[in-house]
Order: sequence, then C-alpha cells, then structure tokens
Amino acid sequence: MTYGCTMNAAFDLGLLAQVEEAGINASAPPEQRWVDGWLVRFSPGKAKRARCIQTVSPGRLPVEAKLARCLPIFAAAGLQPYLRITPFSEPAGLDRQLADLGMVRIDETFVMVATGIARPRAVAAASASSESMRIAPVTAAAFAEWIGQARGSTPAERRAHKSRITLAPVPHHPFLVFDAAGAAVAGGQAVVEGEVAGLYDIFTLAAHRGQGVAERLCRHLLQVAVDAGAKIAYLQVDGANEPARRLYRRLGFEDAYTYHYRAAPEG
Repeated sequence: MTYGCTMNAAFDLGLLAQVEEAGINASAPPEQRWVDGWLVRFSPGKAKRARCIQTVSPGRLPVEAKLARCLPIFAAAGLQPYLRITPFSEPAGLDRQLADLGMVRIDETFVMVATGIARPRAVAAASASSESMRIAPVTAAAFAEWIGQARGSTPAERRAHKSRITLAPVPHHPFLVFDAAGAAVAGGQAVVEGEVAGLYDIFTLAAHRGQGVAERLCRHLLQVAVDAGAKIAYLQVDGANEPARRLYRRLGFEDAYTYHYRAAPEG
C-alpha cells in the first residue's frame, strides 16, 4: 500500500511550501475553524479543498482525539469528512495512521508550478484556432453561477462558491470566454497573492474542447497574474487528466508535488 505524497526534488522546498500556503489561502471559505493545529473547513460547496481538514500543524492531541473533535463538525454541517494529505501534513506519519483507521485514499492530484512566468513563452499570443473567442472579466456571482451549472453543481453549491470567491482573503480574478454568438463556453480564475498566482476552475464546455480555448484562457490568466505582480504560478490538476497536464506543460508548468484525500468509509 502506498502512503504519503511525492515531491519533485528539483524545486526549492521553501518555494513549494509558499505555493501550498497560497493554495490554502486561495480556497479559504467563511466556514472554517482551527482544531488543535488542523484547519477544519466545512463549506457546503463542491470543491473538496474548501470542505476538508487541512492538516497543517501537529498540535498536541493524538490523531484519534483530534478526529473525535473534528468529525462532529462535518456531521453537524451534513458533509462527508475528508482530510487533505500533502507533503507538508502534520503530524509525521499521518497518512499511514489514517489508513490504519480504515480511511480510504481518493482523488490523487498534481500541483504543477511554473517559475518565471514573465517570460514571453508563458504569455504568448492566442492560437489562431480560438481567435474568434472573447475573454472578459465577470463578477463572482456570474462566474460561480456559470461554472456551477456547467459542472452540475447544486444551487447550494453555487451559492457557496460565490460566497467563497467574494469573501476570499486574497484577490480572485474570474473570467469567462465567449464565442462569436456571445455564449460563454469556458471559464477560469487567477488568484494572486504577492508574487504567487494560482489558476483555478479552468473549465471548457465539452463541445468546445480541443480547439485551443483552454490554452488561450490560461495564457490570458497568466498575463493577468503577471500584470498583478506575480512571478510564479501554480495549479492543481487531477492526476488522471493527462490532456490537461499536457496543456499545462506547454505553458511552462512542471509537476511539483502531489496530494490526496483520506475519506471515512461509508457509514
């Protein structure tokens, strides 16, 4: 059985710790509290990173005692409990301990990082195949509603997403891509914190995939990030989504580290 997470030794550990911290800040929901060194998030939205336990500090209590304090929070909110496991999770050996308690490993995810995003390669002109598309900034409400419907989110999940973007502690820059008829066909966000920017919620409608739309959108978001002062970019992508990872590699991103979740078995 596999435990823990992988990390690319070519990256500076301090840089990856900064990226991880930026990712936690970017996904902060209003519904969160600290429990003995763990950041417990219980947003009713769709994104697991905003409705899980961020295991960021060892605290003082044994793991079982910490879980005994955390799990009722999810029960009261009517949410399935998840723990996010990263190379920075605490205490040491946590992933194995959770496995021994019967918690299952799910949702392997790659964090990809691009350094020096001010280079022309990262912000080149759009491809010819998507030149008829128009990219425009939109409100948090409009973005959350569009992408929520595109992904099949419930009304409650869409409202939670809107609340999280609106009240975030770091600036979110949501954009939609419109076709020649004025219909939105793709969307995404740049979340900028100082010199570090994250690309989030990159999504293209199925009928418009493979046409260069996502690449044009990502290049635009990178330019927005550069204009806001960012020099480093990161994103999170499903480990099984190889087409997306190929796109991100073309944009200068490299695999930096992985994370996954541990979920309580059903019942």
